[in-house]
Amino acid sequence: MSPASSFRFRLAAVGAVESWRSIASSNLPRWIDVEAAGRFVAHLAALRAMSLAVTAQLAAGESPLWAASLRPAGEREPVPVFSPLGDTAFAIGVETIYEGYLLHYGAPRLFAPADEDTALLLGDYLYAHGLVRVAATGSVDAVHDLAELISLCAQARAESGPGEAEAWAATAALLGAGGLADARTALRERRDPSLLDRVARLAAGDAAVDEAVAAHDARVG
Repeated sequence: MSPASSFRFRLAAVGAVESWRSIASSNLPRWIDVEAAGRFVAHLAALRAMSLAVTAQLAAGESPLWAASLRPAGEREPVPVFSPLGDTAFAIGVETIYEGYLLHYGAPRLFAPADEDTALLLGDYLYAHGLVRVAATGSVDAVHDLAELISLCAQARAESGPGEAEAWAATAALLGAGGLADARTALRERRDPSLLDRVARLAAGDAAVDEAVAAHDARVG
């Protein structure tokens, strides 16, 4: 089974604050404490980063092989990529799945497996573990969205086509909320990622999407 096929199969099988302050100062109602809101946004970012550290430790506790694959503590990069675009409830699941994706296709942030076979196995484990976390929120729609994401990524990989970053961004931004069907069809049938890009930007904002896509491109290329 190819990495792309494994990625799709494993996920489906589990089944189960400065720029912000500038904008807020001119747009939020006067009664909102902008400084306090800015601290809250920073707190959410810290929580997302901490969730990646938790993912690393949980994986290490599951298997000596995963523990041996961890990068040294000072070399890990627990920086979230796509989860800041969406609901915090899904953050740890999204970033866990994305780390699995990076183990298959890019430069992981937390792990440095000794060989390709270990990378594929660890990636599969993280796909499954991340999906379990998303399913635990009770959102069947979110699980469906992730299965669709993996299918789109598998197709893009198989065809050397566009749209992986846009699919990740749109799915993270609207995970479980609906509104992605037409955009997914445009990519799947016409290889057109522009609708996915548009819905991601409408939901999360241009700056956030640009940052996520740039971080993705730096790791996957």
